[in-house]
Amino acid sequence: MKLESKPRVLLVDGMALLFRAYFASSFTGYIQKTSYGLPTNAVHGFIKYFWDAIQTYTPSHVICCWDMGSATFRTEKFAGYKANRDAAPEELVPQFELVKEVTESFGVRNVGLPGYEADDCIGTLARLYGGENSNSEVFILTGDHDMLQLIDENITVVIMKKGLSNYAVYDSALLLEDKGLTPQQIIDLKGLMGDTSDNYPGVKGIGEKTAKKLLQDYGSIEGILENLSELPKGVRNKIEAELEMLHLSRDLARIRCDVEVACHLEECMWAPDSSRVYSKFEQLEFKGLMKLIG
Repeated sequence: MKLESKPRVLLVDGMALLFRAYFASSFTGYIQKTSYGLPTNAVHGFIKYFWDAIQTYTPSHVICCWDMGSATFRTEKFAGYKANRDAAPEELVPQFELVKEVTESFGVRNVGLPGYEADDCIGTLARLYGGENSNSEVFILTGDHDMLQLIDENITVVIMKKGLSNYAVYDSALLLEDKGLTPQQIIDLKGLMGDTSDNYPGVKGIGEKTAKKLLQDYGSIEGILENLSELPKGVRNKIEAELEMLHLSRDLARIRCDVEVACHLEECMWAPDSSRVYSKFEQLEFKGLMKLIG
C-alpha cells in the first residue's frame, strides 16, 4: 500500500470483535465448523468485521490487541472485577488462538501484555502514535464505550454497532454532542455510576443521569467533592458514604496509557501477502471469504 504523508493507524480491540462475531453468528444455535470439526464461526465473523473496517478506514498500519487472561492488576485491586461474567462458550475457546493465526496471516501484529487488558495496550499505543506531537492519526475499532476516554486531537474511537458497516465514529465534538461529556469525564462518569458489565459499583444509588448532571455542573469528581455542600442532601449522603469505592471505581475505569508494550510502527504496516491469507482460508474452508477479499 502506498503510504500517505500522514500515517493512519488502526488499533483493533480483538476480543470485542471476536465476541461480537461469535454471538452474532450463534444466536440461531448453529455453529459453523470445518469438515474436521473445528468451530470457526467467531473467526469467520471476525474477518468480515475486520475486513469491512479495513475497507472503510484504509489504514497504513494495523495492530490487533488482546487480553492475556482474566488475572490483571484490576482484579488485584478489586476481586469482584468482571467476576459476574460467564465462562466463554465451549465452541469459542479454540477460536481464541485461531483468530490470532488468521490476523498473523494478514501480516497484522498481535499485541497483549500479561497483567493488563487489551484496553491498556490500545491506550498506550494510541497515545504513542497519536499523541500531541504525532503526525499520525489513530482509529480505535471497538465495541467498548470505555475507550471514549482515549479520544484526542489525533485519536478517534470507532464504536461498532449492529451489522457490518455500522459505526459510531467519535471525536471530541460528537462525544460532547451525544453524551454531553469530555473524554476525561468518561472516567469520572464510571467512577460515579460504576459499570455493571465490569462489575464495579461506583456510588450506590447514583445512576447515569445523576452522574452526568453532576459532571456537567462541577466538571470532575474533584469539583463535585469540593462542592458537596451545594448538593441535594440525598446525593451528598450517598457520595460521602461511598468515597472509597468512588475513587476505586474511577481507578478501575481508567485505561492505562503507559504499559510496556513493545511495538514499533514500522513493523505494523498493512501490506498483506494474499498467498498467506488464501492458504489460511483454505485450511479453514473459508471459500466465501476468499471471494470477499478478492
